[in-house]
Amino acid sequence: MTATIVDLRHPSGINERIVAKVVARRGRLHAFPDIAPHRAALVVVDMMRASVEADPGCRTIVGPINALAAALRRAGGDVAWVTAAPAPRRDDRLVAIVGEARAALFAKAARPSDPRAALWHELDVRPGDIHAAKTGASAFFPGKCDLSDQLRERGIDTVLIAGTVTNVCCESSARDAVELGYRVVMVSDALAGHAHGLHEASLATFYRIFGDVRPTTDLLAMIAPLR
Repeated sequence: MTATIVDLRHPSGINERIVAKVVARRGRLHAFPDIAPHRAALVVVDMMRASVEADPGCRTIVGPINALAAALRRAGGDVAWVTAAPAPRRDDRLVAIVGEARAALFAKAARPSDPRAALWHELDVRPGDIHAAKTGASAFFPGKCDLSDQLRERGIDTVLIAGTVTNVCCESSARDAVELGYRVVMVSDALAGHAHGLHEASLATFYRIFGDVRPTTDLLAMIAPLR
């Protein structure tokens, strides 16, 4: 019997040595070869004015996010916009980690009355989309966000993670979604991460052990394949 040859070039540029280990385990490049669009949701994390203004690189992912959102809506799927909300009380642990000034900045920018808490104006937000506010890093951590409850009500079992920052809130959300039983795909070119390879490291780790990583073009073809 002739062995199947699997192309080890990952479309999101993940290192071939990592890809080889993954393919050796499961025999294919991607964990999820297909998506049922009507059971899928694009989850966009922290694309608020405060985030985008602080990192101009976030503007480059607006196009991919809007394209995926439009395609998924047309195919019967959902789009969820997740923003930060102020914690109900002072978090001394957070202050110890990031410092007093930055913790205060986070809290102020998350207040609904602050203009910086609004979604970035170039995002294509539509009536019927899901909106959720999180009081921690993850959009799926029980007790800190009601996103999962809203997704379950709509029969969602697959989530596509986009937004900022790849290696903080997006990765935290993706990992917690896995623990809750969702099929999770991180959208490599619809995520913005910190410098020094942290974006790439998060994607490689997630691909290796937690779920899948795909670029927007792959997902668009899966959501609305050519006839």
